Amino acid sequence: MTGSTVSIDFKTIDEILESCNYSKQYLIAMLQKVQEVYKYLPEEAMTYIGEKVDGLSPATVYGVATFYAQFSLEPKGKYEIKVCDGTACHVRGSMPVLNAIREKLNLKDNKITTDDGLFSLEIVSCLGACGLAPVCVINEKVYPQMTSDAISIVLDTLLKEERGN
Repeated sequence: MTGSTVSIDFKTIDEILESCNYSKQYLIAMLQKVQEVYKYLPEEAMTYIGEKVDGLSPATVYGVATFYAQFSLEPKGKYEIKVCDGTACHVRGSMPVLNAIREKLNLKDNKITTDDGLFSLEIVSCLGACGLAPVCVINEKVYPQMTSDAISIVLDTLLKEERGN
């Protein structure tokens, strides 16, 4: 498991467990709620759930968290950028868009979240919008027919909003 970078509020975790009746059948819902709070699944939170919920173990919780792609063991940014690299997007130029994002945000293959925690980047195999290729999604908002220049403008706009300019 990875090391945690945030302080865990176990009272919040207890509230989540209580809302799910401390029932192991709601493990995925519990993990989703924890991820909503922390933007990822901290190791300490998974261990705590495994210890507090009857019929679970920390290993079981970790196994479920690593099985489903929706869960992240690494902190995500305030803005979660997903770049589609499925066939249609790839053929229509998703790699230059991806490279523009990496360059603008100073991200590498092994570094997916900016130092300030504002942005995280994920390459996905399909976003289901092939007719709009290449596509990026930022916090559930779809950006169709992206180019390197267009994504740069989108990122500049988000950065400007963050700085209050």
